[in-house]
Amino acid sequence: MKIVQRLLVLFASLLLAASATAKPAALKAGVFDPPRAAPEFIAVSASKGGELKLANYRGKVVLLVFGFTQCPEVCPTTLATLAQARKQMGAQADAVQVVYVTVDPERDDIERIRQYLAAFDPSFVGGTARPPALEAVRKNYGVSAAKVPLSSGGYAMNHSTSIYLIDRAGLLRALMPYGHGAADFVHDLQALLAEK
Repeated sequence: MKIVQRLLVLFASLLLAASATAKPAALKAGVFDPPRAAPEFIAVSASKGGELKLANYRGKVVLLVFGFTQCPEVCPTTLATLAQARKQMGAQADAVQVVYVTVDPERDDIERIRQYLAAFDPSFVGGTARPPALEAVRKNYGVSAAKVPLSSGGYAMNHSTSIYLIDRAGLLRALMPYGHGAADFVHDLQALLAEK
């Protein structure tokens, strides 16, 4: 009987040791290995006025999105997916912040951005800045953006479509390509929130 008890204690100890050293859940998004500090930026906030910067959201997981309000498909699809993911997270959604930076400062003023984001989720924040400042932000994140003239007049914007996942410590952790569903975002957000 004592041998069985000892074996049970040994087995329980091994299970505890294995769970203590278990790696965090794998992310659905492509990971930055090793993680690095997310490049800081300062923009004009469309939601609260004043400055929009990543440091304001330290302690939350940030989903950083680049887009423009007249985007016909990619941007609204992305923002609707992120809004759905936040709903699915319930109370955990309070620990997640969507930050939207325009790639079209000529047309996207702070009021337009505020109204646009509010249509998806009132918690989303966004911002703009002078074109050289936005260009520097895009360069730091490897985001491309270019005007495309339209035959009907005016222009559209071709831009990178992936979403950056930044952990609560401000580290750039992953890049989620366009087209992933809300469930993949929920999975990755919950994994990042579970980290100590």
